[in-house]
Amino acid sequence: MSNETQPEQPHIGTLNEGSLHAALKQHYSEPGDISEAPLNGFVVDLLRVKNNQNSIIEIQTTSFASMRKKLNALLDTYKITIVYPISIHTTLLKPDKAPRKSPKRGDLFTIFSELVSIPDLLQHPNLSFEAVLVSVNKVQKYEKQLRRNRGGYRTINTQLISIHETYHFHHLKDFMDLLPDGLPNEFTTADISSSGKISRSSAQQMAYCFRKAGAIVEIGKTKVGKVYVKSEINPQERLEHPYQQHD
Repeated sequence: MSNETQPEQPHIGTLNEGSLHAALKQHYSEPGDISEAPLNGFVVDLLRVKNNQNSIIEIQTTSFASMRKKLNALLDTYKITIVYPISIHTTLLKPDKAPRKSPKRGDLFTIFSELVSIPDLLQHPNLSFEAVLVSVNKVQKYEKQLRRNRGGYRTINTQLISIHETYHFHHLKDFMDLLPDGLPNEFTTADISSSGKISRSSAQQMAYCFRKAGAIVEIGKTKVGKVYVKSEINPQERLEHPYQQHD
């Protein structure tokens, strides 16, 4: 994990990227990297050539689903690292109003809300992730045509203020390490939520990703929810339980 840093002032890149995207790309860029490199019909944020090997760094501030075609096309040939910023402190900047702290705070488990779009790729040996915990400013603009329940304000830019910690996920096992200690061999998302002190929705997203990636197996259901075991435990060798489903 990196120590807290104060990045240089962001600049807008050639593709009119947002300030957060541009600042993180600048932060990750190394001498010799090619920015906005055309590659096999796609444009990648950073193309890095090191030790006669090409690798790609993608700064993804929006949906992972939008990357699927690019990942499917490039992953078998290139090592790709997806950098995903998660805001743990957000300040709202509205015209003619004092800055206000947003009540919404992300955490490390926020990444699973995007991984649900590409869970089948988590086992790919060429794909890795960096979750970057950040503080940001959201610059907002008032627009009359917006619905009332959105307060009439739209975010027009997100500015990087500071980077706090960076978490590296090189393999599916690194994500599995986020499961809380002390889980029973057979567990539900309620167990993940209570043991890990995370929201039930985050626990459900984790379970969905791990099941689709083949890391856990659904073996039955209870009133609490679906029951899982880690895939290295063979369900055929376990004792039968009342909640198990049978053909």
